[in-house]
Amino acid sequence: MISIKVPARICFFGDHQDYLDLPVIAGTIDRFITFNAVEKSGDSLQINLPDIDVSYVIPLSEPGIVIEKNDYFRSAMAVLKKNGIEVQKGFEVTVSGNIPVNAGLSSSSALVVGWIRFLLAAAEVSYKITDVQIGKWAYESEVLFFNQPGGLMDQYTIALGGLIYIDTQSGQCTPLNTDLGTLIVAESGLAKQTLTVLKNASVYAQKAIKAVVEQYPKFDIHLATVADYLKYRDSIPEKYQPYWYAAIHNYDLTRKAKAMLLERKTNPILLGQWMQEHQYILQHHIQNTPPEMIKMIDAAIAAGALGAKIIGSGGGGCIVAMATEKTKTAIIEAMLTAGAAAAYEVQLTTH
Repeated sequence: MISIKVPARICFFGDHQDYLDLPVIAGTIDRFITFNAVEKSGDSLQINLPDIDVSYVIPLSEPGIVIEKNDYFRSAMAVLKKNGIEVQKGFEVTVSGNIPVNAGLSSSSALVVGWIRFLLAAAEVSYKITDVQIGKWAYESEVLFFNQPGGLMDQYTIALGGLIYIDTQSGQCTPLNTDLGTLIVAESGLAKQTLTVLKNASVYAQKAIKAVVEQYPKFDIHLATVADYLKYRDSIPEKYQPYWYAAIHNYDLTRKAKAMLLERKTNPILLGQWMQEHQYILQHHIQNTPPEMIKMIDAAIAAGALGAKIIGSGGGGCIVAMATEKTKTAIIEAMLTAGAAAAYEVQLTTH
């Protein structure tokens, strides 16, 4: 039997930055998708998804087939085949988990990373394949293959595990101190609007940066500081200025958080404050936080959370709150009272 367990992820700093090739800080948590596979006769892969009561079969040879949008099982197989990796035996694969779907915890990326790990095991690849390479293949399978908006944060974070700083321009990942205190996740019950939010945010931010570069060709977003917001703002069409603000200030927050999380001892109060500043930008400039979730975030803060923010692209999904052992119960109760469908403590995981 082949057994694989893949975690969910939370972005703590740098939401809506990876598609600008700017860094993010994200970590994996103890919510998982599991793959259990047994070899079977025949030349197909039977996939069972008991959580949604779906099963289907993928023949190992499908010449000329058109892969439909979001068919990540086949897209991953195509990406690995292009790299000389193919499964030659039949398997029955059961996939299940407790990561909420369409909620900002990257259930789809966990599925893709886990599926690629299964395919590598089933193909009996004998040479070493790094976690970074698995992240690259997962990004290609989920995003590039279907020409969808989005960056590589989800796939890299899940493939590497732990709390990491990702330089999305180079792909270099730096492990960080996981001392973020007690973490609470609340499921809003609202389906996130990934593609709409991502498309608008990425296009508008890129147009803002392009407007600056057109007038100031030497400008480099990777060298930008907070002072550059006002310095270049008037060169940007008003429609795109909120996204310019978000790009500059989120970048600054991510760099400050990285510096602290590289230290042996962290300051949760200051990290929580920066998380709140990040949420303010997401809420007021990128405008990805629905009123129902704003109510839940405000309730968490009123109950003692050090910081709280929407997770992922936005429009719905989940919230993460930084708590303490003393405040966690009150925060969970407050978020449930404010309308959350579920709320619970999570732990950061290692690889």
